[in-house]
Amino acid sequence: MTIHIGADHRGFELKERIKKSLEAEGYEVSDAGNVVKDENDDYTDFAATVAERVGRNEQTSRGILICGSGAGMVVMANKFHRVRAAIGFSNDQVFDARHDDDVNILVLAANFTEYEPALAMIKIFLQTPFSNEDRYQRRLDKIARMEDA
Repeated sequence: MTIHIGADHRGFELKERIKKSLEAEGYEVSDAGNVVKDENDDYTDFAATVAERVGRNEQTSRGILICGSGAGMVVMANKFHRVRAAIGFSNDQVFDARHDDDVNILVLAANFTEYEPALAMIKIFLQTPFSNEDRYQRRLDKIARMEDA
């Protein structure tokens, strides 16, 4: 599985630490930027790159986006076909987002999330399978039909 990761200037330092941890654990990490801390960058650019990559390869990839509040990234990412992004704020919530809603991009709010809790949420995000229960799949099918309309 390829992990596509991106962050703006507010999430840059957390992204760099997370990227190193994921690579050390053997994950293939594709860095969508930014590659330097640039106070003038726009979260939309990194969210779009990660979302496009995940949407194109949803069976073999996941995404992690990091900005200050998480709000801008999650809004932008969810504009892309076959993307289901959610802001992670607790281990239980991230578990439910993966298990029930098959979320494929985890968004982290760097202003409110420390490194260790971020790693814990990422571990849950990457290891929790979608449940495939009928009620959850039915809901995802409704979303897919709306995307295709």
